[in-house]
This record gives sequence, C-alpha cells and structure tokens, in this order.
Amino acid sequence: MMVMSNRIARSVLLPLSLAALAAAPHAALARAEEPAVLSPPEIIAAAPAAQWVAIAPADLLVMDLAPDAGSRDFGGHEAGAHVRRVVIHLLPAPFSQGWIGNIRKLAAAHWWDGTSVNRTQDNYVVQWGDPDGDDKARAKPLPAGLIDNGENAYVAPRFALAPGAEAAPAYGADAYAGENRIISGWPIGLDKDHAWPLHCYGMVGVGRDNPPDTGSGAELYVVIGQAPRQLDRNIALVGRVIEGIELLSSLPRGTGPIGFYTRAAERVPIVAIRNGGDVPGLPRYQMLDTNGSAFARYADARANRRDRFFIRAAGGVDVCNVPVPVRRAP
Repeated sequence: MMVMSNRIARSVLLPLSLAALAAAPHAALARAEEPAVLSPPEIIAAAPAAQWVAIAPADLLVMDLAPDAGSRDFGGHEAGAHVRRVVIHLLPAPFSQGWIGNIRKLAAAHWWDGTSVNRTQDNYVVQWGDPDGDDKARAKPLPAGLIDNGENAYVAPRFALAPGAEAAPAYGADAYAGENRIISGWPIGLDKDHAWPLHCYGMVGVGRDNPPDTGSGAELYVVIGQAPRQLDRNIALVGRVIEGIELLSSLPRGTGPIGFYTRAAERVPIVAIRNGGDVPGLPRYQMLDTNGSAFARYADARANRRDRFFIRAAGGVDVCNVPVPVRRAP
C-alpha cells in the first residue's frame, strides 16, 4: 500500500481547499439570488381580503374561564390576573345539529356558569361540564327542551353536503376513511354514502357514557394531542376551538384515571359559556376560503415545503395537518 507523504498531501489538498473556498461565496450568492418561496404562514399573510370568509357570531360559542392567578415580572412586581377566553366555532349543517341545538339552549340558559374543567389527559383531551354529572343525586338539572340524538347522527348523508363538496380539496384514504377532504372549511371523512367530521387537533366533541347514550352536549371535550381518529363516527363532534386553545392545552394534567382531577381545587372554574351573538364586543372572525387559490397554495406548501429551511419535501400531508386558517377580521 502506498502512503502519501504529508508534504504531497498538503500540495494536493491545498489547491482543492482553495478552490472550494473560492467557490463557496459564489454558491452562497447563487442561493441568495434564488427566488424566495413562501412558507405557509407567509401565504396566509398574503391572502387577498376577498378570500377570507366571515364567521357569523351566531355560529360561535364563547367560554370564559376563571382568571388565572397572575404572575410576577422580572422585577418581582405583580403582573395581575389574566382573563381566559376560549372561542369555539360550531359545525354547520348537516353535521351534529341535534347536539348543537342542545348546546345553544344550554348556553342561553347559562347552564355552564359555575361548572368547571374536570379532566386534562396528556396527548388526548381536555373535558368540561358538571363535576357531579355522574351522581344523579347531585347532578345539576338540565334545562327543558333538550333532545336525544341517536348514534346514526354521528354521520350525515353524503348527498346532503353543501354544493361543491365533491370538488373540495382531497387528502386521500387512510386507516380511518376511504376519502378525506376539507369541505367548507372543515376536515371531513367520507365513504360511498356518508360523511363525518374528523377528530383533528382543536376539534370539540360531546362526552357520553357507554352506548346507547350519545350525550346531551352538556359535557364537552377538546382534542389537545395527536388526532385520535379512532373516535370518528363513535362520538359527536360539534365544532373546533379557533381562539384560546393554549389556555386548555397547557393546563396541568389530571392525576386521576384518564386525566380526571381528583380534588376540587385542581379544577378550573368556568365563569360563563355564551352563544356568540350574546357576547358584547366580541371580535369578528374570518376563515380562509378553502375553495380559493390562496388556500390551495397554502395546502400545497404544507405538503411540499420548498422554503429554505426544508431539505426534502414530504410529497403529501395528512388532512389533520392542514389546519384551516382563522383570524380576527382586520
């Protein structure tokens, strides 16, 4: 085996090193001159005003939690308590309208006032309602006029979907649905005859007991972890959190079975839950039109990141990994 001497090695490698150094500024300059590719947040920020759709206040549910305990700034001064508000956008027809009707009646009756957040299970859900709801002797009476919903209402007829649904953005089949689409702003699974909303992050559902119970809507939960799609078509979904999800997902995890709080002091009190149309000064919210060109570019960018941070594009994206942009109206 021939061994190259240090002198020869230096004489060979040094010109190569100098050539590489000389080329490096040119490579950096070429990269700097490449046309900028917008990231998903930049596409959203650049979306024309005409492609944002107003969300009616009547389609919102507003939950005010008890203010937090406040904090101290770096100087040790009290920063004061903070109002904690969660805003939920309710699903449109034809999905879950029986439960949503009950929810509107519960909010109008101020039924949730004085109830609490009772469960926080890591990578799963946060749940709220009457902490004594399972004890018939102590449970808070429900208002009159609530309806019972059957299990068949977990899905809707495919033919009842809004016009244009069949042309909505599609995200392929998976283990949970033969088709997944984003229809009128919502993640939806489909088979030949039926359609149903999906348990993506931030989606809100109705707590229930074992079948045939389907829940009244008085006990609700929100998904705060990996999308538990196994729940699709097994529980009623009624909407999604569009503002304030961090106030729920950051709560201390419950130490009891499946994340329930074992002591009353651990629960987060609910000051009020109201229908959006009954909340003075509520901001106006808008959703990016999922049939528009800006959303198409955004969804494509979620599947194929071409901005400078990324090395390889995935070439596809899960339907739950294309959250529909929502903003406060400018």
